[in-house]
Amino acid sequence: MAHLLSDEPALPGLIWAMRFDADGRGRMVEPGEEIPTLGRFGEGFVWLHVNLNDARVAGLAAEGRLGPPELASAAFASDPHQRVTVEDGQVGGVIADLARDADAPDASARLPDAAGRLHFVLGPNYLVSGRRHPIIGPDAVREAVAEGRALAGPVALLETLIGRVAAAIGARGTILSERLDGIEDHILDERIRDETRQLGPIRRDAVRLHRQLNGLRAVFHRLEEDGEALPEATLEAASRIAQRLDALDRDMVVLADRSRLLQEELSALLARQSNRQLQTLSVLTALFLPPTLVTGLFGMNTKGLPLAEYDEGSTIAILIAVLSAAAAFLLIRRLGLGGQKS
Repeated sequence: MAHLLSDEPALPGLIWAMRFDADGRGRMVEPGEEIPTLGRFGEGFVWLHVNLNDARVAGLAAEGRLGPPELASAAFASDPHQRVTVEDGQVGGVIADLARDADAPDASARLPDAAGRLHFVLGPNYLVSGRRHPIIGPDAVREAVAEGRALAGPVALLETLIGRVAAAIGARGTILSERLDGIEDHILDERIRDETRQLGPIRRDAVRLHRQLNGLRAVFHRLEEDGEALPEATLEAASRIAQRLDALDRDMVVLADRSRLLQEELSALLARQSNRQLQTLSVLTALFLPPTLVTGLFGMNTKGLPLAEYDEGSTIAILIAVLSAAAAFLLIRRLGLGGQKS
């Protein structure tokens, strides 16, 4: 059986560790290899990714093994609200990511959930990240580094993480937009099938993505405003991230508004169709009401009924019923109650 880094007693809860050299090339720390000490790595930097479900991680944070104790304890706390804290030129916070159910049989075909969280502490030559559920960002960056992507430093690593999250959210928004295109075509053609059932989840996902993006971009705007003590490179990265998230959030707002408008248009279309059906039933009821009255009159089992002594009485009664229906039809047309053909 392969030896897992998470089994190493030196750093409980560790999912993986990566060393980056002076050129920004990263490699995985092998099982049994010494875990680099934060702040003493020399050239290059280190990335630690931990499982926050491990109860021992809180002790590591309090001991200062995951960054400044107070900053790490606040960043790795269970509070899921997005936030950022600056302490002595180092940054800790919680930001949104897309969660995925890695154990689900159809996980590859399912859209990831927008409720994931990435906890992090950013230092001069290290980045410590953590999660409680499987999320997209760290795995995507690890794969990119393994394929040879170079990262200039911890700030570039964090920016790449956010970029992967933004790309995943953008891809999900594209899928939702394409679904809305198909629904819009059906609504315009008045070919309604199960669009009502489809629109609800699309609007829900768009609103959730907007909420996550709104909090995420607020974090980096706050970092821009409150990060006077941070290096210039960190502030520039925060500005770039905030601008990208602003644009992506505008797209999500448009998507949510579009789904809402389509729901309203679909409701109006269904109401028009229902009104036409009710109008048709009302006209048919009005047409058959006079003949029903005539047949009811001649169907009474009482003496002295008109036409009872005539051989052609039934024929005359049928003619009266037909004429009464025709008279009702002409009256409906004259009063304009029959509606207009669309």
